[in-house]
Amino acid sequence: MIIKPTKKQTLELNDPLQHSDHAKPKTRREFIAQGFAAGGASVFGASALSLFANPNQAYAALSSDLEALKASCGIATEGAGKIPFICIDLAGGANIAGSNVLVGRNGGQKEFLTTAGYSKLGLPADMIPTAPNMASASGDHINEDLGIAFHSESAFLRGIQERCSADTQAAIDGAVIPARSENDTGNNPHNPMYGIYRAGADGSLLSLIGSRSSESGGNSMAPMDLIDPSVRPTKIDRPSDVTGLVDVGDLVGLLSQDDAVAVMESIQRISDQKMNQVNAFQDVSARDVVNDLVRCGYVKSADIADRFGNPNSLNPEADVDIVGPSGIFSTDEFNSEGEFRKAASVMKLVVNGYAGAGTITMGGFDYHTGERGTGEQRDLRAGRCMGACLEYAKRMNQPLMLYVCSDGSVASNGRIDDSMAGAGKGEWTGDNQSTAASFFLVYNPGGRAGLVDNNESRRQIGYMRSDASVETSSSPAANNVNLLVQTVLLNYMALNGEQASFEDRFMNHGLGNATLRDSLVAFNPL
Repeated sequence: MIIKPTKKQTLELNDPLQHSDHAKPKTRREFIAQGFAAGGASVFGASALSLFANPNQAYAALSSDLEALKASCGIATEGAGKIPFICIDLAGGANIAGSNVLVGRNGGQKEFLTTAGYSKLGLPADMIPTAPNMASASGDHINEDLGIAFHSESAFLRGIQERCSADTQAAIDGAVIPARSENDTGNNPHNPMYGIYRAGADGSLLSLIGSRSSESGGNSMAPMDLIDPSVRPTKIDRPSDVTGLVDVGDLVGLLSQDDAVAVMESIQRISDQKMNQVNAFQDVSARDVVNDLVRCGYVKSADIADRFGNPNSLNPEADVDIVGPSGIFSTDEFNSEGEFRKAASVMKLVVNGYAGAGTITMGGFDYHTGERGTGEQRDLRAGRCMGACLEYAKRMNQPLMLYVCSDGSVASNGRIDDSMAGAGKGEWTGDNQSTAASFFLVYNPGGRAGLVDNNESRRQIGYMRSDASVETSSSPAANNVNLLVQTVLLNYMALNGEQASFEDRFMNHGLGNATLRDSLVAFNPL
């Protein structure tokens, strides 16, 4: 008698993943990867400025004499003039290549793999990129609405397009980086936060933020040679913490916000007069120290009260571009879905320039559960968060670089999940680091970023073999996660027009000579 295997059921969106071939989770990273714990919500919210039409200009300027002191006191404004950067860290080993972002051979995304290779990436023969698809405008399974080629049935793509307007999509492009990384481990140094800071990104409230209280602020580690303890990412877990980011004391409340700012400005001027008398009797080093503590302290206090006198204005839930009838999320969605609150809070702070860069960790992506539906649901939610970040950048008229990575990846043995949730795609049946990839998307308010030399193959940095395994010699990033991060940093600096300074900022890099480095850059400066 032949006994058919029992069909596994699709798990609910927030159900934990219990694998018989995995040890029981013991560390916080393992709990997050398998969905037993949420990836701590970074409700970094936000700037009061986002409540206005132009958030970077909404607040009243300080008096001219104090405004001139802000730069000398190290008060950063508007993200230090760099492109906002968000990293989405999918903990557990998500599928990125093939079923989501297309990855091809040496000629780029559209030098296609074999049918067997796509099967390993979860795509049956009737869903390979070139297979006929009457439901698609292109007649196949390739979608290039975002510039970079996605599979037309990609759950990431569906989520992004659900949240992004047509105008936003028309100003997005991206690149994919086939690159191996170890399965199910936080030891992959995927996180580029410290490097983004070294490249010049900064915020007026915080330099770096992240949704976990780890050294990197995310699930994955940061490369050891980039870590700077002085800018360790700040973690905030819940919306109530957002309003606690800035404390202006009791003065705002006893007085109006304008009056409170005026009082602090007057205190600064009186202190400045006293300090000028003290300076005559101090040596240079002592004078500098006292000036920093006194003069700059009052300037910073006045500036903070000026911009953030109402703590409730920091709450992302109060931003009509994020929540509500015209928002990216409905009120019900925002209240019921923690991952949406997390993404909304990080994007609000980063896009408005109040943090230089931020990491959003999302858990439960170790989804090789012997069926497909669980992974599809989680990819869709991740895509919605990606789309929300991009759409918010459009509404704030700010550029954005969005980087997506995961620790390892998954593969299919070709068995099909024909349930409604599985959508006729290949079941994820095990971990497979050789199918891994990362990708980044770029939103530019002025229109889609221009490819270097108008070369379509620039959208893929490195390549896969025809059997859907990363060709480890195809780029420095392909078999070294540290160099993957450096490749991302190089592309970030190139978007900012500072590619020529890469070697000065990262003197011990491993990306080779200038000719090789130039070949790893996807886009011209924005």
